[in-house]
Amino acid sequence: MFDVYKAISDPTRRRILDLLKEKDMTVGQITEHFRISQPSISQHLAILKNCGLIESSKHGKYIIYSLNMTIFQELLGWVIKFNNKKENDN
Repeated sequence: MFDVYKAISDPTRRRILDLLKEKDMTVGQITEHFRISQPSISQHLAILKNCGLIESSKHGKYIIYSLNMTIFQELLGWVIKFNNKKENDN
């Protein structure tokens, strides 16, 4: 879980997640939204993929990136349980 928090602590990676929330995209499409190089975006994508926040699939010569909603659901479930425990402690 620590890797997930570390991954979303970066504003560029959060912006990538926001973009992928709207639609699945290639690295080239994602790069169009930033003023950084495609290799830099690829590094951010690798971090997001390694912690499970995004998935990729090959379509012809393109790799399409999409959100892995399972991880987001687990994260949300943990936050809700954490919040409920904190409220019950008061």
